[in-house]
Amino acid sequence: MSEEEVIKRRLIFDGDGTGEDRRLNVLLRTVSKWINSNEDAEEESSQIYDKILAHLALVKHSRKRSEYVAKSNAEQLLKYKALYAQYETNINETKEEIIKQKVKLQNAKVIKNNRIQYDLLAKAIAKEPRRADMIKKLEVLQKDLTDLAEEKRQLDINLEKRRKQFHVLATSANELENMLIQDHMYQSKSDCKSEPMSE
Repeated sequence: MSEEEVIKRRLIFDGDGTGEDRRLNVLLRTVSKWINSNEDAEEESSQIYDKILAHLALVKHSRKRSEYVAKSNAEQLLKYKALYAQYETNINETKEEIIKQKVKLQNAKVIKNNRIQYDLLAKAIAKEPRRADMIKKLEVLQKDLTDLAEEKRQLDINLEKRRKQFHVLATSANELENMLIQDHMYQSKSDCKSEPMSE
């Protein structure tokens, strides 16, 4: 048997490290001693027998204690498993809640941005005049535009009239000038005829 196997067996035999292997070895030696003892030494045999009973009681007590510890460990393990499952459930629920809260936060950011834009737009609109005032101003401007259009039409008519009058005046002036030139030429001819001829 190799040293490794011996160590494994001792560990298995020792259980949870409570020293049962040592007790059993002592018990085994005591039983061997009791078997090999002299039948004549009854007192010594009785002492060894009492030791054997004491060792058996210790082993029995140790076994019961180990059973209780194992049972307690199993119960604790079940509790820890239940607790672990509960923590896993809580963690998953918390993760889901975090995801929901992130979505809510994104929505809140969008709503906040929309409100800011709405406020800015409302302030810009508030600076502008009211619709009724704008309609009145527009009506006044349209009336002014109509009046100006009428005035322009009248001015165009007057301009056309003045052009015609200027044309008549210019024509008359040209005719008058021609008449004056002709009169001047006629006068010049007349002056030439009336002068005596020199010898």
